[in-house]
Amino acid sequence: MPWRMEIAATVVFILAIVTFLALPGWTSAGWLGWWTNLLRQTFGWGAYTLALSVAAASLHVGLRKVERPYHIRTNQVIGIELILLTALPLSHQLTGASLPDAYLGKGGGLVGWALSEPLRDFFGPFLTTLFYFSLLAYGTALVTGFGWNDLLNSLNTISLRLRLWSQRIAPIEVEEEEIVDIVGTATRLPQSNLPNEADETDELIIINDSAPDQPYQHRRDPRLPPLDILETGGVAALNQNEIDAKKQIIEQTLADFGLPAEVTEIRRGPAVTQFGVLPGYIDKPGPDGETRQQKVRIGQIASLQKDLTLALAAPRLRIQAPVPGRGVVGIEVPNDEISIVRLRPVIESESFYKLKSPLAAGLGRDVSGASISFDLAKLPHLLVAGTTGSGKSVCINAIISCLIFNNTPEDLNLVMIDPKKVELIRFNGVPHLIGRVETEADRAVGVLRWLTAEMDRRYEMFTQVGARNLGGYNRKIARRKDVKKLPHVAVFIDELADLMHTYPGDVERTLCRLAQMARATGIHLMVATQRPSTDVITGLIKANFPARLSFAVASGIDSRVILDTVGAEHLLGKGDLLFLPPDANAPMRIQGVFVNDLEIERIVNHWQKAMPDFEPAPAPWEDLIARHALLDETDSLLEQAIEIVQKQDYVSTSFLQRRLRVGYPRAARIMEHLYEMGLVEDPKAGGKTRRTNIDESVDDPLGDYLAQQDEED
Repeated sequence: MPWRMEIAATVVFILAIVTFLALPGWTSAGWLGWWTNLLRQTFGWGAYTLALSVAAASLHVGLRKVERPYHIRTNQVIGIELILLTALPLSHQLTGASLPDAYLGKGGGLVGWALSEPLRDFFGPFLTTLFYFSLLAYGTALVTGFGWNDLLNSLNTISLRLRLWSQRIAPIEVEEEEIVDIVGTATRLPQSNLPNEADETDELIIINDSAPDQPYQHRRDPRLPPLDILETGGVAALNQNEIDAKKQIIEQTLADFGLPAEVTEIRRGPAVTQFGVLPGYIDKPGPDGETRQQKVRIGQIASLQKDLTLALAAPRLRIQAPVPGRGVVGIEVPNDEISIVRLRPVIESESFYKLKSPLAAGLGRDVSGASISFDLAKLPHLLVAGTTGSGKSVCINAIISCLIFNNTPEDLNLVMIDPKKVELIRFNGVPHLIGRVETEADRAVGVLRWLTAEMDRRYEMFTQVGARNLGGYNRKIARRKDVKKLPHVAVFIDELADLMHTYPGDVERTLCRLAQMARATGIHLMVATQRPSTDVITGLIKANFPARLSFAVASGIDSRVILDTVGAEHLLGKGDLLFLPPDANAPMRIQGVFVNDLEIERIVNHWQKAMPDFEPAPAPWEDLIARHALLDETDSLLEQAIEIVQKQDYVSTSFLQRRLRVGYPRAARIMEHLYEMGLVEDPKAGGKTRRTNIDESVDDPLGDYLAQQDEED
């Protein structure tokens, strides 16, 4: 009889439901009264739970040939039984029921009395109750899948909240050269290792913290924003059913293609889970006719990427063959539920704390869920690429928010260029910002030129005091009250493609010069583009930006342009990224930090309230922009002509023609511009030579002329 199990399950299900209805007296019959009295006497209130459990079990058996929308593990069944058998004696203990009460069906019935009384007589009521509460908690953990790691993380979170609350009530006071470590003790550091001093020879520090997150503790300026203005967020619970099902599918799919392998590692991140596959062995005949075992090649596993994607019904799947530092092939499968990575847990993590740098920034969490942070001062420049909507601008906003969250305007200045005019303008009004967010391409070129001039000025200042980098300069002038320390300057360009298409020569030249030389002066670049093509990210730019970060791109060619390897075309979007540090052989996959508009607004408003008297100064590149605008309208050689005129008493058009090596018409036009600026007299009748009219006290005649023009306007 093919359906005997289903028929038996249906009969048991009906009997269980009738029993459940008869227990409170909602239905009655001669045999039901005897049956329900027996159940109440034996199990007490547990008779209701027993009837429902039998009904659920019979329904599960009856659906054995149907694809069930759920999956029940053995641990869950054991946990439910343990909860029932524990709750019966607990109810007997808590109600104080006696043996006659148990016969009447009170408390946990005869079963509850039998399980509680012997232990109560031997250990006493307190230890007995404590024992059964422990079993109840263990049974609940089996049902919910809540393990020891989850318990430790919960306890750590509670401890963290209490510690942060205590710090707000009674802040820890430390000396200026001390940093409080994770456990709250002060460690004396040498002067050169203070957080606000980065040496140009330091190596990049990226720490993957597998331990539970620790609070970010160190001495903070009272003007800095508090942690509670950032959202905490949470991590999606581990779905063991999902993990087990995907593991089985991977092993079965590989076996179907004749590639025996075993999933030996499982690392679950916010967006993807990495299954570490250990290749097995296959039998192959040897030259002597004997069968020999040969290990499965990792290339064979990697070639089945599309087949695994189909079997797992995944939108995209990435295979890392092999995983660097581990002897497995990594198959990264998207999670059914993606967790949002918030900024606050990342900057509270141990990895962020260990950086001890003013330019530390939280990047996100890797495929194992560990927090990943980097130090912008040690990258030293970052190139970002990704298609529209992949999370590129969100990442830039998160890094900016992290920097201004942990730095005062005296320690960090920002320069922002946003040709898209919609992303970075929300930071206008922050006291860290130099000028305003520039949105015009022609002005952006002027900003880059000013940065190169600022870099040269800083190098001259370093030479005067005998310093080789920003940290050394600030140390040497620390005791001088007449000289202010120089802040770090972080430059953010949200869309490079627009600038490269408008001014390709100027932008590439200034970017490369800054990337080559600006690190020691404390100027660091973060450049983003949504078009990772060779006409935007040229070979010179790539060579000078050692740190790369790629979000989802359209093709493997785009991935090679930004990362020099494929893989970014398989990313999921919405913050899923590959980060390639300068000293790494392969990129690491990370789910990027998400900072919403409300958090950014809170940070900006906090700084505006913390520094109400702050008034933004005019952008220092205005004069440079005006100077180049004049040169574009007149002649690019005008500045050289002014230098020549300053050294001569008399000049002529032919003299300028010879010195500038230009034709006579161009030299004549330059002479007319010099006359309009008042630098040469009008020629006398009958002569071609003009007397110069240069004031020796004026160092920059062109600048004075521009200032005079502004006053007249």
